[in-house]
Amino acid sequence: MREHLNFYIDGQWVAPATPRTHEVINPANEEPIAKISLGGAADVDKAVAAAQRAFETFQFTSREERMALLGAIIGVYQKRMNDVAEAISSEMGAPLWLAKAAQAPAGLGHFANTLEVLKNYKFEDVRGSTLLRYEPVGVCGFITPWNWPINQIACKVAPALAAGCTMVLKPSELSPLNAIIFAEILHEAGVPKGVFNLVNGDGPGVGEALSKHPGVDMMSFTGSTRAGIMVAKNAAETVKRVAQELGGKSANIILEDADLNSAVAGGMATMTVNSGQSCNAPSRMFVPRGKQDQAAAIAKGVAEGVTFGVDGDGRPMGPLSNANQFQKVQALIQKGIDEGATLVTGGVGRPPGVNRGYYVRPTVFANVTNDMTIAREEIFGPVLCILPYDTEEEAVRQANDTVYGLSGYVSGEPAHAKAVAAKLRTGNVHLNGAGADFNAPFGGYKQSGNGREWGEFGFEDFLEVKAVMGAA
Repeated sequence: MREHLNFYIDGQWVAPATPRTHEVINPANEEPIAKISLGGAADVDKAVAAAQRAFETFQFTSREERMALLGAIIGVYQKRMNDVAEAISSEMGAPLWLAKAAQAPAGLGHFANTLEVLKNYKFEDVRGSTLLRYEPVGVCGFITPWNWPINQIACKVAPALAAGCTMVLKPSELSPLNAIIFAEILHEAGVPKGVFNLVNGDGPGVGEALSKHPGVDMMSFTGSTRAGIMVAKNAAETVKRVAQELGGKSANIILEDADLNSAVAGGMATMTVNSGQSCNAPSRMFVPRGKQDQAAAIAKGVAEGVTFGVDGDGRPMGPLSNANQFQKVQALIQKGIDEGATLVTGGVGRPPGVNRGYYVRPTVFANVTNDMTIAREEIFGPVLCILPYDTEEEAVRQANDTVYGLSGYVSGEPAHAKAVAAKLRTGNVHLNGAGADFNAPFGGYKQSGNGREWGEFGFEDFLEVKAVMGAA
């Protein structure tokens, strides 16, 4: 078993103030693969102090210096890409094909995108006789999740570095190995000491201390809405900026003029990517009532064609990332059965022939109503809820009848789909299977969070604006 017991603080690996260890579990076989340390408030104090010292000079680095730094990071990241992918696969269960095709490259993509934003960003603007200056917000605290770990780390760290901020990262204790490799990448690339700091730990031990810390100017959090509320409450004591990307229960509206087979099959396939552990997963599929049986049959065919594993041929689906998530998804599937939804395929328990690992059966429910638990709560697993509708207005109304508003999906004739998209209260909408765009702002309405990540909008979250009157 590998041991990674130190934290990266002020440009070096240092021992925790108080030794406390945690085993990292491989969800594919439920066996420990590594041991890390869990930090506490004293470690956070040390990391924040290092970030504060570094900010005194890093905030004044030039555009060209920060561009060179991002370029160096990209170069080292490319060399370590397979290491990142293999770590993610072993610690959170992403199949190797997904880890190599999407999980690890996502981190590189955010750095490349941020470099392009930095090249052309206008840090000064003149309005009449007033000069507007866009300056780094300061020391940033980052708390990132286990489901798309390096993606969420990079989409915070890259723009923060580009803006001239310094930072302390607390990755999920369930998937910390990719973050440790990431720290090694930044060290090799020559990131100045104290600019980036890594403290492993859990929410009560490190997350709370980081959120409350008076030396932290901004918190950026990705995770559950429940945990995000706690971060916001803790941050409020020092009136720091808070950016959050939280839960989702995204609607997938299939219109009468959509290609039903393509739309349903694509929606169900998306629900199996990353084992359904994506905050923007299209988990509520709205279909015309007269087409529900046909849609259920299409989704059933896709679900029952899924294979399982973390390596091997094809595109198998991996396990859920941890035991708690496995139990949660099992309980919600049972809740759907108990509340009267029609179980089309799947159900509780592991897939046939699988006797170890946190694998779940891709599950399809039909005849779901919008008041059922499985239609209200974020399941975060490969579970599709099909909700029949009688009118388009009813579909839109029910799609918006949720505390969440992260993403949405609409399939149909392009102009028609675009018109329906305008009615959805969500931060993103995907039309006719369109994929993600790293240049587009990512974030949500309502309890899906505040602020935006990715591209220029994500970069601007790390800037303050200063008005200098009489300077022009």
